[in-house]
Amino acid sequence: MLAFDRIYELYSYKLFSFVFGILKNDAESEDIVQEVFIKIWESRNKLDDYKLLNSYIFTIAYNNSIDLIRKRINNGKYLDHLKNSSVVQENSSVISEMEFDELSHQAEKLIMNLPERQKQVFQLHREKGLTYAEIADQLGISKNTVENHMVKALKYLRQNMDNSLLMNMLFICLFI
Repeated sequence: MLAFDRIYELYSYKLFSFVFGILKNDAESEDIVQEVFIKIWESRNKLDDYKLLNSYIFTIAYNNSIDLIRKRINNGKYLDHLKNSSVVQENSSVISEMEFDELSHQAEKLIMNLPERQKQVFQLHREKGLTYAEIADQLGISKNTVENHMVKALKYLRQNMDNSLLMNMLFICLFI
């Protein structure tokens, strides 16, 4: 327990700063930091190499932050917020509302073209926020099968998205 407290003291502030740099939101950053330390606590018996702890901690934080950004993108309220914020207003040079709408439409169209099971898995994960394990239980398939469907769906989407629009959206998600 003392070792865990020491790890928390050493990393919590740096980790919060790192996550806040990605999310730009105090409450969400605090939540991610807490999730990271919960994962460390849960896997404390598996952590043998303390030299890799720094990388492990920041990798968990980064992945959780990116997952949250993905959930934001798929959350209609957040999309509406982006549309109404200064980021996507008429005079904005970052991305126009028309480009935003076009990207959203293109993504929806590509998702509809996925094979049925891939589409189902993708929507459960990205739109409903279910974990791979929850999807596997719900669909009666293995977690690895869920993972394979997601990998194929994401590869298809990356290959077929208009890169200029995708870059604009990625910029917004990561830096604003």
